[in-house]
Amino acid sequence: MSNNLLKGKRGIIFGALNEMSIAWKVAERAHEEGAQFVLTNAPIAMRMGEINKLAEKTNSQVIPADATSVEDLTKLLTQSQEILGGKIDFILHSIGMSPNVRKKKEYTGLNYEWYKQTLDVSAISLHKTLQVAKDLDAINDWGSVVALTYIAAQRIFPDYNDMADAKSLLESITRSFGYHYGVSKKVRVNTISQSPTVTTAGSGVSGFDKFISYSENMSPLGNAGAIDCANYCISMFSDLTKFVTMQNLFHDGGFSATGVTTSVMDKF
Repeated sequence: MSNNLLKGKRGIIFGALNEMSIAWKVAERAHEEGAQFVLTNAPIAMRMGEINKLAEKTNSQVIPADATSVEDLTKLLTQSQEILGGKIDFILHSIGMSPNVRKKKEYTGLNYEWYKQTLDVSAISLHKTLQVAKDLDAINDWGSVVALTYIAAQRIFPDYNDMADAKSLLESITRSFGYHYGVSKKVRVNTISQSPTVTTAGSGVSGFDKFISYSENMSPLGNAGAIDCANYCISMFSDLTKFVTMQNLFHDGGFSATGVTTSVMDKF
């Protein structure tokens, strides 16, 4: 059901790969709430995914862009404004990739070139996006940028590997750039720390099924699903959250505030 929360707003959504993607759900919900937006992903990811189907469904255009390339990001933000007819009101950063995880490297035996790629793709790409947007003055005053993160940025989940470091950096960039962008243009920047969610990227983490089961039993409300995360993103893009910025917002059914549950204790 639509409440027109994003009516008249323009956006860019990074990271929709297929129907499992949180970004895919965000795009569907943003369309339902009246937004116009551009979809983008890395060219290699677009060849693997079904983004054109989503574009047709949401009446959107797709602009391929490598989020680690300042040149590509400059083209993306420039073309998006041309296509949408004005400055951007919201951006979703839903990007994460670790060659070390894919290649099953242990955290204590990382390939450092791959480690750099993990940080660049999964975190530094947010800084690049924000810096290019600020240089181009591409985001309207009171615009909203949301990046997706995970609680492994604060707590150890051994198999999350170097992605935990990337998420920590992502959250730090959110605070630092959020300050500067807030002072200059009232643009707000936040991260949403989502429950473990079955996505193409998440499923690549070793023991991910156990992650989900444990989290479900440790969360008073249970795990938050992809569509619920999409709804939270929509609220963060809307004018209802104009004074929320530089925050890491836990969307995890209470997992982040729970020490132990009777369900988990009973298993021991």
